[in-house]
Amino acid sequence: MKQKLTHTRNSLPEKTRIEITALLQERLADTIDLMMQAKQAHWNVKGPNFIALHELFDKVFMDVGGYVDVIAERIVQLGGIAQGTIRVAAKKSRLPEYSLSISSGKKHVAELAREIAFYGELIRKATVTATQLKDADTADIFTEVSRGADMNLWFVEAHEQSEN
Repeated sequence: MKQKLTHTRNSLPEKTRIEITALLQERLADTIDLMMQAKQAHWNVKGPNFIALHELFDKVFMDVGGYVDVIAERIVQLGGIAQGTIRVAAKKSRLPEYSLSISSGKKHVAELAREIAFYGELIRKATVTATQLKDADTADIFTEVSRGADMNLWFVEAHEQSEN
């Protein structure tokens, strides 16, 4: 079934806009999922580093929420409809399932780091695809999101690393 786009004067060819909005929609689902996984960690973390991790996980949530907005708005700019409900995200996300039974800070750090790393890989692949489709603006958005994901991964992974 061919996706119908709303009218826009955007100069990208319709075929490109259809392919790009589908790609953006896939990554939007992943991004919403990651955002809520960070909040899951934020709400449930316990242990000696509670406050530092509680605040870090909330920062990740807020940062990823910004990516959600940028990705969704790009879909609409290209004539698509951003499908950003939790139900859609749950059906379409490619991220691994986040464990709902953990509470230790160490386990949340490991789990969230795994999720962010996987997400970063998906975003980098999307950057390549957007570049191949000759949509520099969407590729730039994905590059921005990738940089942010790498920064958050660094912050989270730093809690796993110790001095030698």
